[in-house]
Amino acid sequence: MAASSGTSFALASILSILLFSGMQMYKHWLASTQVQTIFGGYLGSVLFILSLTAVGNLETVLFGKDFQTKLPEVLFCLVGAVFAAGTIHRVCTTTCIIFSLVSLYFVNNISQKTYSITTTYQPQMSKKKK
Repeated sequence: MAASSGTSFALASILSILLFSGMQMYKHWLASTQVQTIFGGYLGSVLFILSLTAVGNLETVLFGKDFQTKLPEVLFCLVGAVFAAGTIHRVCTTTCIIFSLVSLYFVNNISQKTYSITTTYQPQMSKKKK
């Protein structure tokens, strides 16, 4: 069952704050080995998707169902997630960008399949007069 935009905004916001605080609490553990550093970048990309969901739902609540999230909002969420990952380790920023772009690609594909309007064009044949 899908949640309303307001409920989804609240959930995504709370989960973003919890994830950010968890990343900060376990900063030293995430930066201790290479695998954990990559995992820190992955957590940054999850933070990006959660914050993008929160911003998109906030815009839907404020501006209506027809409003779409555009590039400035995506960049704002990406910069925030990269900054959060950068407070852990420099490698986390790189992996956060890579994971975030991959996840953004898949989120865009899901969005296109769900919300796009497909129109079929059928050309009409006109008969020539003699």
